[in-house]
Amino acid sequence: MSEISSEDRTAMRETFARLLAEQAGDEALRETMASPHGFDENFWKSMAEIGLLGLIVDPEYGGIGGDGQILEDLMEEAGAHLLCSPFISTAVIAASLISASSDESLKSELLSSICDGTKIFAIAATGEQGLWSNADISVEAHQKDDEWILDGTASFVLHAEKADRLLVFARADGNIRVFLIDPETETVEVQNLEANDPTLRLSKINFSMAHAQPLAGVDETAIETALDLAKVALAGEQAGGLKKIFDLTVEYLKTRYQFGRQIGSYQSLKHMAADMLIDVESATSAARHAAKLQAAESPEAKAYISLAAFACADAYRDVSAQAIQLHGGIAYTWEHPAHLYWRRARTGLWLFGSSDQHRETYLTCLETA
Repeated sequence: MSEISSEDRTAMRETFARLLAEQAGDEALRETMASPHGFDENFWKSMAEIGLLGLIVDPEYGGIGGDGQILEDLMEEAGAHLLCSPFISTAVIAASLISASSDESLKSELLSSICDGTKIFAIAATGEQGLWSNADISVEAHQKDDEWILDGTASFVLHAEKADRLLVFARADGNIRVFLIDPETETVEVQNLEANDPTLRLSKINFSMAHAQPLAGVDETAIETALDLAKVALAGEQAGGLKKIFDLTVEYLKTRYQFGRQIGSYQSLKHMAADMLIDVESATSAARHAAKLQAAESPEAKAYISLAAFACADAYRDVSAQAIQLHGGIAYTWEHPAHLYWRRARTGLWLFGSSDQHRETYLTCLETA
């Protein structure tokens, strides 16, 4: 478990919230969405300066030694502001995988570059079906002389356009291994994909006889740990987005008048808001409980991470859709943020696995227990 106290965790969350309010408000969000790479490099540097990019990295490599609990806390703030950044791919998945490496020299170099914000990592972890499972990995790795060669296709890769390095999940000798590769290599082709969510950048990557370096010591257990941590982060982000879109909706119901009457006074709308609140609170509780168990390395963590993954994704989908309905026509306009939360919620329904997959994992864990 992390040695960061609850007081320090609260202070970090408040600091991050202030930074987001100052540098990542609605105007900045829209500028970032329209930018070529889909994230603000200056804000990325600001995150590095206050230690957020080294959140889960051990202090000996320049990080602060945080865990899933503080990660979930901070991601709630990120979700509330619809933060556009390669944070999960770089500071969560890549940091976790590299931390598991037995190559101390490479580990020190790469983790330091994550902490100081000088390198961005993209994770090529799934194929064109987007199942986020071993069965969907279509990149093959084989040795030629003393070198490893990658062939195949990875899809739904987050923030690959601006990535300095790729971490690729590939099949090698019957196992799944992780390989490090430079995206500028001539035998690596990065194709941009269109996404309904303008706050997200996705790519498809083709590898053809691409030379790669294996991450020594990183096995399928390390991969599973990294992806579970990513699910905790995503659940926290969704919980934060849920709370924010709910608050915006309640404020609208209080201030919008029709026919001389506050629309929030109508009984049917009160019932809808009450149902939304139950979803918000339930999802937030699930995300925080999963993060707490992950931080404690509890044997129950896997089950409750899966529970949080589908509970938060489904609640975000439902609440954001209801928020648009309660806002009426204004929610469909580009100027209003409601549809941006809905789009982010739709993206989260499949990112790192679908709700059905997470339910199946949860039930399997319960049966095993």
